[in-house]
Amino acid sequence: MESNNVQRSPTITFEKLVDIIIRLAVLLFLLGWCLTILRPFVLILMWAGVIAIAIYPLYSIFIKLFRKRALASVALTLLMLSVLIVPSWLVTESLFEEVSHIRELNKTGQLVIPPPGESTANWPAITKPIVDFWRLASENLQSALTQYADQLKSAGVWLLGAVAGIGTGVLQFVISIIIGGILLAYSTPVGSAATEIFVKLAGKNGEQFAGTIVTTVRSVVKGILGVAVIQATMAGLGFFIAGVPYAGVWTVACLFFAIIQVGAGPVAIPIMIYMFSATDTLTAVLLAIWLVITLISDNILKPLLLGRGAPAPMLVVFLGAIGGFITSGFLGLFLGAVILTIGYKLLMLWLNTPQPSIEQ
Repeated sequence: MESNNVQRSPTITFEKLVDIIIRLAVLLFLLGWCLTILRPFVLILMWAGVIAIAIYPLYSIFIKLFRKRALASVALTLLMLSVLIVPSWLVTESLFEEVSHIRELNKTGQLVIPPPGESTANWPAITKPIVDFWRLASENLQSALTQYADQLKSAGVWLLGAVAGIGTGVLQFVISIIIGGILLAYSTPVGSAATEIFVKLAGKNGEQFAGTIVTTVRSVVKGILGVAVIQATMAGLGFFIAGVPYAGVWTVACLFFAIIQVGAGPVAIPIMIYMFSATDTLTAVLLAIWLVITLISDNILKPLLLGRGAPAPMLVVFLGAIGGFITSGFLGLFLGAVILTIGYKLLMLWLNTPQPSIEQ
């Protein structure tokens, strides 16, 4: 005789199935609506979280100094804003002055591009087309521009879009820093809530995932973005002090190339060559020495700031920075490198996690 204690699986009726489907549809609708509302702020909120995680060790020092979490958060936020706004203002002012100067020179018919120096006669034969175009542009800019009108038009449209994106990105940075400061003030409950979410999503490995994200964010910000900012700042100082034309533009270009792990070389090397032909030897030599130190600093700063090595292959950082810039503008240039690196680290962690044994 069979035991009556055998548990039977509950049958799902048609009415119950319809009820489940309706509930899921309403839930998905509400989630989609929430995401639509938050969509304009997603990048800002994500970057605020990255900033809060990256500067938390510094925030701990500020707490010891000011004794109060709110006061420490306000002081650190103001410090971060000053670090961002002051250089951005100087670069923006330089760009405005340089563009205005170009317009005035065009109106008065003066030369915008200085002629190549005598030393260019000794350059290799492969550089002859470049020198010829340089000479033509210095003698008759209109004729030189006419030869490459289509390419220059496309480049101009792209450049205007990039400059506009930089302005928007700086504004987004400011908002993200302020929100990041608020997150720091409530770091304990926010951190606990984030860990609980990861545990809910990934089970017992959730806490490990959360710790990996924190470590990766700090490594990327220090070793990739931090080194890029330091290199761009050093190069920019050299450009401004040496009187390099359009120094603000070249500084932003150095920052871009440094973030995507190409380095400031594509900008610094042509400028060194130009300065040797357009200015006195002493200024050119001093600038060249300074820029060489700037380029070499990458090999010194990265091991120091990254600690045990890069958090991800260079290709991952490169694709993240370029993809983020294409999809989200200047802010995405930074955030793309961070997010794709985090995704790579989580993928590697998941692949290396041993499979649980299946009990028979």
